[in-house]
Amino acid sequence: MTALPTQSTLSEHVLRHDDANGIVTLTLNRPQQYNALSSALLIELQAALDDIARNPAARVVVIAGAGKAFCAGHDLKEMRAHPERKFIRDVFQRFSHLMLSLTRLPQPVIARVHGAAFAAGCQLVAQCDLAVASDAAQFATSGVKYGLFCNTPGVALARNVSRKQALEMLLTGEPIDAQTALARGLLNRVVAGDALDTEIAKLAQSILDKTPVAVAAGKRAFYQQIEAGLEQAYELATEAMVCNMMTEDAAEGIDAFAQKRRPQWKGK
Repeated sequence: MTALPTQSTLSEHVLRHDDANGIVTLTLNRPQQYNALSSALLIELQAALDDIARNPAARVVVIAGAGKAFCAGHDLKEMRAHPERKFIRDVFQRFSHLMLSLTRLPQPVIARVHGAAFAAGCQLVAQCDLAVASDAAQFATSGVKYGLFCNTPGVALARNVSRKQALEMLLTGEPIDAQTALARGLLNRVVAGDALDTEIAKLAQSILDKTPVAVAAGKRAFYQQIEAGLEQAYELATEAMVCNMMTEDAAEGIDAFAQKRRPQWKGK
C-alpha cells in the first residue's frame, strides 16, 4: 500500500509561514500547481495549525495562496498516481480533520482569497471563520465536471449558503464571482485586489483589540451551539456567558466601559 509521506520526508517548501504582531499568515506555496492540496501540503498545514493552537502569542491566522490562484482543490494528479483506496481515503480523512482543526483553533482564521478557490479550495474558504476576497476571485465546487461530486466541500458550503444555492454550485460546478459569493454569505468582504491586504489587516486589528480570552471562548461556543438544537444551543450559550463573565478581562472590560477608558486586557 502507498502511504502518505511523513513530516521528515518533506523537502518541498509547500507552505510559507509569516508571523508579525500576533498575526500568523500561512501561504499555500505551490503556485505552479495553483496551490493544489497535495498530501505534503496537508501535512504541513496540519502541523502549522497544531503549533498555532498551542501558541498564545498567535492571535489571528490568515490563510493565503501564492501565485495566481488561492487554491484549486485537491491534487487530483497525485491521487491518480496513487489510486489505492487507502491512499485516497487517507487524503480525504486528513483534509476533513484539518477542517475540524480550523473550527477548534482558539484563534479566528481569515481566508485571504485573491484568485480562484475551486473544489476543496472553496471548501477551505467556507470552513475559515472569516473570508475576505478580491473582486477578481472566483468560487466553484467544480468536481462534478470531472466525474467527482464535491461531497466534502458540500459540508462546509452548505453551512455558509442556502441549500438551493449550495446544490446549484455542487450540481453544475459552475463558478460564481466574488460579489455573488458575498451576497450568498460565503464571504465577509470584497475589495479591489490592491486593497486586499489593507482590508484584512483592518479586520485582524479589530480582533486583536479584543481580549483573547473572550475571542477564544466565544469562537468555541459559537461552533458548539450552531450544530445543536435550539434548547441545547441556549444552554451552551448561557454557560459560555457565565464562564466569560467570571473572567478578569470581563471585569476589566465592564469597568473600562463605565469609566470611559480603554481596557487593559490581562488575558485571564
